[in-house]
Formats: sequence, structure tokens, C-alpha cells
Amino acid sequence: MKLHNNVTEFILLGLTDDPDRRKMVFVTFLFFYLGTILGNLLIIVTIKTSRALGSPMYFFLFHLSLSDTCFSTSVAPRTIADALLEKGIISFSECIIQVFTSHFFGCLEIFILVLMAADRYVAICKPLYYMTIMSPQVCTILVALAWVGSCVHSLAQISLALRLPFCGPNVIDHYFCDLQPLLKLACADTYVTNLLLVSNSGAICTVSFVLLMFSYVIILRSLRNHSAEGRRKALSTCISHITVVILFFGPCIFIYTRPATTFPMDKMIAVFYTIGTPLLNPLIYTLRNAEVKNAMRRLWSKKLISDDTR
Repeated sequence: MKLHNNVTEFILLGLTDDPDRRKMVFVTFLFFYLGTILGNLLIIVTIKTSRALGSPMYFFLFHLSLSDTCFSTSVAPRTIADALLEKGIISFSECIIQVFTSHFFGCLEIFILVLMAADRYVAICKPLYYMTIMSPQVCTILVALAWVGSCVHSLAQISLALRLPFCGPNVIDHYFCDLQPLLKLACADTYVTNLLLVSNSGAICTVSFVLLMFSYVIILRSLRNHSAEGRRKALSTCISHITVVILFFGPCIFIYTRPATTFPMDKMIAVFYTIGTPLLNPLIYTLRNAEVKNAMRRLWSKKLISDDTR
């Protein structure tokens, strides 16, 4: 495939061109990113070291935290660095890599959230068959399929982007490389390409969101047959999941299910799902989950004891 591409680098305009606001962007993104890394790594370490968190739900939560960490890392560090520069410059190859990684880990997060909903459905609606249906082998296969599916999605995205000719304009009105801003710079008619991109990302977001909401409606309806304590525990878990789903899917559907149109608010909405949601996920899952909090306390107690015995 011969590429007609005269552009070797792009200029990222960032969130603002005001020097004082750029400092605020630097501080805010740095704070959010450090919180994301620390929060998600704490969950990863806690699940890996705690025998009490060996159920499929925490196996999926481990991979959700891993995808959150990588997803945020694909965007935040460069945005933080660019906030200190007058002009954020990214090479063509680095831009394509950022498109791939952000879509890969973003799509992985969507698939993991679907698997977590399926796990809760089986646990609440088919409790007698839970350990048979959600066996360790089945969970491992499902997560492996999620990783492979995310890779296929991202490869499809960048293969379409690489077919576009870039012959001059190289200023991206965004704080990271994404497909919609790139389409605006292409020196060709991008109508068909945009339809293919929307049918890819948009379909994944919308179909997954509908499936998730449908599954939670069934789960909440089935809770009427449970005891008061069972309803309370299941509701606590499901509300956590539903909160994450709405916070993540709302902005994604707004961005990726539209025709080739960009709005000034797109950048701020993108901040929410690239920086905000990965930070909120560990807070939501730890603050509303007694088992995770207890496991973290035990992990911290062991660390204190080991430090005292040295």
C-alpha cells in the first residue's frame, strides 16, 4: 500500500493556549494521573496478594484496573509534558501509536465491563451454577478474547487512518491524537472512512452500553426474590458497576457515534473519559466494596508488621 504522506509530525494545540490555564492543566492532569496510577496499582496489588479476592469478579476487576492504568498512560503523560511547552509536537508514527494504544485499552475497558456485568448476572440470577459457568478456565478465555478483540478493533482503526493522505495541514485541535481530529487534516474525502470508523467505535460503544443496561435491568428485577441482606450486597455491587458504565459510556457515545463533526466541547468531554473515569474507577470500587477495603487493610497491616520486625 503506497502512502501519499508529506506530513512527518503534528502540532497538538492542547486544551488551551493561555499560559496560566496551561499551568492549571499541568497541575490538574498530573494530580489526576498520579491518583489513577496509585489507585489502580493498589487494587492490582491487593487482588494479586489477597486470597479472599479470588472470585471471578475480582479477576475481572484486576484487568479493569490494568486497562485503566494503561489507557490513562497512553494519553496523560504527553498531555502533562505538552502543557509546559509553547507548542506540543508529536511525530506521525507516535501519533498513530497513540491512536492505537488509546483505542486498544479503551476498547479493552468496554469488554471487561461487559464481562463484569455477565459475571454479576450469573452470580445473582444463576447462583447454583455460578462456579460451573464462571470457572477459572472460562474467565481466562473470556479475558483473552477481550484482549484479542481490542487488538482487532484498534488495528482496524489505524489501518483506515493510515490510508488517508496528509499533504500539508498538521495542526490537531486536540490534546491527544484521535481519529476525528485527524480526519479533518486529510487531503481527501473522508466521508466513507468516517462511516467505517463510526460503525466500528460507535457500534462497540452503543451495543455494549445497551447490553449492559439490559443486563442490569434483569439483575435488578431478579433481586426481588433475594433476602434483604442479599439484595443489599448485590445492589451495592451493581450500583458501582452502573455508575462506572454511565460515566465511561456517556462521553464515549457522544464522541464516537457522530458523523464527521467536531464541537468545541469535545476536548473537555474527552478529558472526562481519558483522565476522569480511570481515576474514579478505583475510588468507586473500593469505597463501595467492603471485601476490597478489608483486603487492603490486611495488606497494609502485613506491611506495617513486616516493617516493625526488621
